[in-house]
Amino acid sequence: MINFKQALKNENISNVKVDDTVDFANLSSAFIAGTGDGVNLFEPNATNLVKNGYGYIADSIGVHAGEVPYTAFNAKRSFIENNKDVIKTFYKGIEKGLEYVHTHSEEEIYEIIKSEFPDTKKDDLIAMIKNYKKYDSWLKEPKITEQSFKNLEDMIIDNNLLDKYVPYKDLVYEVN
Repeated sequence: MINFKQALKNENISNVKVDDTVDFANLSSAFIAGTGDGVNLFEPNATNLVKNGYGYIADSIGVHAGEVPYTAFNAKRSFIENNKDVIKTFYKGIEKGLEYVHTHSEEEIYEIIKSEFPDTKKDDLIAMIKNYKKYDSWLKEPKITEQSFKNLEDMIIDNNLLDKYVPYKDLVYEVN
């Protein structure tokens, strides 16, 4: 929700009422039942909503909210220090995956990930992959940049979930 609010702010849109009382798991059903004129959904929910004729995908919130480290690997510094080989191997795996999605077709990506989405039809999964490519949703490399970290903190502070900035170097640790 804070990404959506940040996107509205970044685009200078203030005449929108945002209902943040609906439980995350119930967003699709609440929208289908008539709550609101729009809804902020993740995949595969967004594609399912379109497929069933309840709406359409208007745009990517991330494009307008700015890059943030939405999904990140978290570990104690002691674990990282004592398991650098594990961390580096994990990092290289993520890096390899990102390189793959940037250099392969939707069909090729589908073939690799289809077993992770057993309930999603081929055409739907390919449509989702096309959207991720269209909106440049995948990072080029698996690093949390200082700017993306600041963007996230801006959102959290704007929504009164954090009082002040935490130094980037205090929370983001890069294994060399």
